[in-house]
Amino acid sequence: AARGTDTHDDCTLAPTATVASIPFAPELAIPAVLEMHRRFGQYIYSDYGFFDAFNSSFHFDVPLSHGRAVAGFGWVDVDYLGIDQGPICAMIENQRTALVWRIMKKNPHLRLGLERAGFSGGWLTAAQ
Repeated sequence: AARGTDTHDDCTLAPTATVASIPFAPELAIPAVLEMHRRFGQYIYSDYGFFDAFNSSFHFDVPLSHGRAVAGFGWVDVDYLGIDQGPICAMIENQRTALVWRIMKKNPHLRLGLERAGFSGGWLTAAQ
């Protein structure tokens, strides 16, 4: 875990994780994304899609170093980050057409890098 191995969870959610999970569990991820937008969209969604992260259980009167406190809702990080938006676009396209995966599998440099890093099996084992 990015914050260490303890069990503390402050309930901050990053919508990109749910959207990027669509190709792996569409029956769970798509309803979750739609519900997140339905319930919280006015706070966590704007012109370019979902904001970076939010925490609807954050109701503390403390100075914030980032994001904004929204009365009656919680905390919202109002940034649009490439590290979030990139996977959202790529994984939606993978769900639609598998385009990114198909291109990736054809790249010999990527294949070699994955193999040198110790990855094997799946499409790496399949005939080139």
